[in-house]
Amino acid sequence: MNARIRSLLHQLYGEHSAEILPRVQARLEAARRAHPEWQRRAPELSARDAIVIVYGDHVQQPGQAPLRTLGDFLWKHIGAAVTGLHLLPFFPYSSDDGFSVIDYAQVNPALGNWEDIAALGKRYRLMFDLVLNHISVQSAWFQAFLRGEAPYERFFITPPPEYDLSHVVRPRTSPLLHRFETARGPQRVWTTFSADQVDLNYANPQVLLAMLDILLLYVARGAHIIRLDAIAYLWKESGTPCIHLPQTHAVVRFFRAALDEVAPHVLLITETNVPHEENISYFGAPPKADSPAAASPWGAEAQMVYQFPLAPLVLHTFLKGDSRALTQWAASLQTPFPAATFFNFIASHDGIGVRPAEGLLTPAELEALVQRTLSHGGQVSRKSNPDGSASPYELNITLYDWLNDPAAPSRLDVPRFLASQAIMLSLAGVPGIYFNSLIGARNCLECVAESGRARSINRQKFPRAILETALNTPGNRSRQVLDGYLHLLRRRGAHPAFHPHAPQRIHDLGAPFFALTRTAASGSALLCAVNITAQPRTLYLDPQAAGLPRAETYRDLLTGTRYPLWRGQAHLPLGPYQSIWLEAG
Repeated sequence: MNARIRSLLHQLYGEHSAEILPRVQARLEAARRAHPEWQRRAPELSARDAIVIVYGDHVQQPGQAPLRTLGDFLWKHIGAAVTGLHLLPFFPYSSDDGFSVIDYAQVNPALGNWEDIAALGKRYRLMFDLVLNHISVQSAWFQAFLRGEAPYERFFITPPPEYDLSHVVRPRTSPLLHRFETARGPQRVWTTFSADQVDLNYANPQVLLAMLDILLLYVARGAHIIRLDAIAYLWKESGTPCIHLPQTHAVVRFFRAALDEVAPHVLLITETNVPHEENISYFGAPPKADSPAAASPWGAEAQMVYQFPLAPLVLHTFLKGDSRALTQWAASLQTPFPAATFFNFIASHDGIGVRPAEGLLTPAELEALVQRTLSHGGQVSRKSNPDGSASPYELNITLYDWLNDPAAPSRLDVPRFLASQAIMLSLAGVPGIYFNSLIGARNCLECVAESGRARSINRQKFPRAILETALNTPGNRSRQVLDGYLHLLRRRGAHPAFHPHAPQRIHDLGAPFFALTRTAASGSALLCAVNITAQPRTLYLDPQAAGLPRAETYRDLLTGTRYPLWRGQAHLPLGPYQSIWLEAG
C-alpha cells in the first residue's frame, strides 16, 4: 500500500482507518490489473490546450441524442482549435442543471449513453465533474437513508442539537439544515446549497470508499481531468467555518495519491469560488523534503485550480477603462510547483463570483460591478453572513451582455468582448471557454422565468438549426464572435510561448493597456498587449526592454502587420479594444 495513502487515511480516520485500508488497496489493485494502459506519465500540456465548458444538451437536434449532436456541431464549427471538453454533469439529476446528481454512475438517458461520451473522447480530452460534496434527495443513497438502511443511514450529516453552527461559512442564503421524515423520526440534514442537495458525510469512511469507486469509474469511462466540485465545503466540524478544513485537503490528497498510484495520466482540478489565497491552497502546501511528494513537480493536491479572481478583475478593467488592478494582481501570480497551473476562465455555467476579488477591489469597486450587472439586465445572487446580513456572492449575467449594454448595441461590442478573451488566452495556464461565450450569447430572461433560478440567465440551450442559421449569416453577432475566437485560438496554439507553464512577465504600460510577455522554453518570446478602452491608442514600446529579442522589425501574429523600429522604439497604433501579439521578425 502506498505510504501516502496509508498516512492520509490515518489522518482522516485514526484507528478506524484499519477498516478501510484493505478495501482501498483491493480497489486500486483491481484497477491496476484491469487497466495496465493507465500506467503512464501525466500528459504533457501544450500551447494548443484549451477546454470548452459545455452541457451535454447545449446544442439540440430533433431525433438525435444531444451528446451526439454536440459532438457533430463542435467538430464542424470548432474542430481541433480546442483540445478538451469539460462536460458539465451528464448524469440523471433532479435540479441545478445537473449538479443535484441522482446516480453518479449513469448517463442521463435524455442526453445519450456512455458510448456517446466515448465518441467525444476520441476527439477531445474529457473533464468530468465529481460532484462529491452533495447528492440529490432523489438518489438511491438518500432514499435508503430515509428508510434507515445500512450502510446509508450514516452517509449524511444530521448534527445533534449541541452542534455549534455559528461559524459556518455560507455560499447561499437558503437554510443550512432541512428537515426530513425518516424511519427513525424527523431528522435535520445538512444542505449547503439547497433543500434538494444533501451533503455527504466524509467522517464516515464508507462515503470516501464509495466516492473512490466513482472516481475510478470515471477514469475507466475516459476522463482525463477530474473536477472536484464545491470541494471547499466537504468536511464539517462543530464550531468551525466548515470550509477549507485540514481534512478537506487530506481528502484531495487522498484522491490525488490514488490516481498517482493507478492512473497518473489523470489530472485533478479543484473548484473553489473563494478569495485568491484560499483558492491556491488547493495546489497543496510544499511537502517536507523527505516526503514521497517532494520530488513531484505537480505538488501533492490539485494539478490545476480555477483562476477565480480573473473574471471580476477583467470586468473592473473594462468598466473603468483602467488596467492597473488587473496588472498589479497578475504581476503577483505564481504557482508553488513548476508543473502546477491555473485554469483561466472569465465565464462559465455559474455566475461571476465576486468573493475572489475581495482584497483586490474596494467595496465601492465591487458594488460598481453589481450595479453594471443590474443595469444590463442581470441579477445578483447573495450569501448569508454570520451576523445575519447578506452580501453579493455572484453576478448572474452573460459575459457578452455585462460587457455590452443590451439596450444600446454598438459596433464596438464584438471587439470589446474579444479583447476580454484575448486577455484570458494570453495568461499562463489553460484557458476554459464557456460554450455560450464562443457564440456571444445574450441574457436568457425566459430561462430565468421558466426555472425561477438566477443562474439560468447564462445556461441557455440552443436548437442546432437556429445556431447554424446564425453562423451561416455574414455579419451575425455569433458568426463574428466565433470567427474572432477561432482566430485567437489558432494563432495561440501555434506559438510555443503560450505553453501553460511558459513564464509570463507583466508590464505596467499605463492604465489603457494590459500587457505581458510570454517566453517559451526555446527562448522565443511574444508580447501580448490589449487596448482596454474605446479610443484609439498608440503604444510606444522598447521591444528589448519588454523581453523581445533585438530585431529590425516586429510582427503581429494576429494581423500579420510588421512594425519597424523608430529611434529604438516600436510605435504600435491600436484601435479601440484591439489586441496585438508581437514577435521579432
